[in-house]
Amino acid sequence: MQDLNNTQFFKAVKEPEAKVADVLANVYAALSEKGYNPTSQIVGYIMSGDPTYITSYNNARSLIMKVERDEIVEEIFRSYVENNLK
Repeated sequence: MQDLNNTQFFKAVKEPEAKVADVLANVYAALSEKGYNPTSQIVGYIMSGDPTYITSYNNARSLIMKVERDEIVEEIFRSYVENNLK
């Protein structure tokens, strides 16, 4: 039996950080599979912050909410620069 007079300790389980590029790829695929225009839906989410722009199919909505919207914009811009301006 546990001693209820002492403080109990536990370690919080930390989820591994999601890579923004991986999140975007998964969300894009889920939106495409469901027949949505992924570009339009992701832009709508970035601009408004409203997660209902993203389908819950394949856990896409909860995935995209694990990263900050400014990180998404940074990743998109970084990718654009790397692929178009060099």
